[in-house]
Amino acid sequence: MAITPFECHVPDSVIDDLYQRLDNTRWPDQLPGVGWDYGTERGFLQELCDHWRHRFDWRAAEARFNAFPQFMTEIGGEQVHFYHIRSPEPDAMPLIITHGYPGSVAEFLDIFGPLTDPAKHGGDRRDAFHVIAPSIPGYGFSGPTRTTGFDIGRAADVNIALMEMLGYDRYVAQGGDWGSAISTAMAVKQPERVIALHLNFITGHPADPANPHAGLSEAEVKALEWKANYDRWESGYQAIQGTKPQSVAYGLTDSPAGLAGWIVEKFKTWSDCGDAVETFSKDKLLENIMLYWVTGTINSAMRLYYEVMAPNRWKGVPSEKVSVPTGHARFPAEIRPTPRAWAEQVYTNLIHWREMPAGGHFAADEQPEDFVDELRGFFRQFRG
Repeated sequence: MAITPFECHVPDSVIDDLYQRLDNTRWPDQLPGVGWDYGTERGFLQELCDHWRHRFDWRAAEARFNAFPQFMTEIGGEQVHFYHIRSPEPDAMPLIITHGYPGSVAEFLDIFGPLTDPAKHGGDRRDAFHVIAPSIPGYGFSGPTRTTGFDIGRAADVNIALMEMLGYDRYVAQGGDWGSAISTAMAVKQPERVIALHLNFITGHPADPANPHAGLSEAEVKALEWKANYDRWESGYQAIQGTKPQSVAYGLTDSPAGLAGWIVEKFKTWSDCGDAVETFSKDKLLENIMLYWVTGTINSAMRLYYEVMAPNRWKGVPSEKVSVPTGHARFPAEIRPTPRAWAEQVYTNLIHWREMPAGGHFAADEQPEDFVDELRGFFRQFRG
């Protein structure tokens, strides 16, 4: 398939339409004193949308996106947008890194430079990577998926085919959220090509389901209790997106305030912060939200949940063991903390486990320096 260069440039008419919709937002009521208990807090969202309308500079955001080489191709009937940033170091290691929901390749803009040109960013040139960062089909500039059944397995096939197209026979893979499942599926499907696997989101299951807490530390048991509370109070979005995504997509595709309210709540809840703006800034939050808005991909992004949760689909925990050498960075605010003993039931060659000092689900965006250092350190042992 042909690979063509790509630069993002949204027509003025799309921005004008966005501004008109923001100006005409109908705001729901909110009970006094409830904060974020019922969902995204109205005052926060009103401030964010006011910034979006009057101060956020989309053209500056476009320049950030276009600062690194982007491309388009088609694989398996789906359009694929991706970054391919070759390091100036000729012996750099190929790295494919995959985002999740409700994130995007925007999460990686601050790590592209340090990963590909470490000498320019205070690092060792021997830690350089050639970085490939696809937008999962259905997300951002990859555009909406075109066929039913596009699940984790097919997303992994897209990544594998993309690396073949780019001429990389052996490479390392990294991912969080859906990117973790996709990278894991790549390792299961092509263990001879994936040299090593690094995840900042890892899954697993107890060795004895009848006694799941056996052998776990007190801290691990508490983490599982926290996860149970998360499943009870924070996973409603998953039930909706996994069963009837089309129904909610009408409102989110039509209303920028609605879209922002749906997405930004996850950046607050899933991050190591009291206030999402403290960690990401309004502009960073809006860069990510805009990728969904200008491409009309919130429906297809949510649809991935439906495809994964449908019968006979890849569920994120592979039925086969993962033999590829695997490393995990556990950020303290990760939404689904998995005990190492559980992860080892799936990842049988889990050789690295690091407790990170700060950060949450959007690790590359929250803690870019620690994230880069972690990848450099783990993958160093697999260099030629």
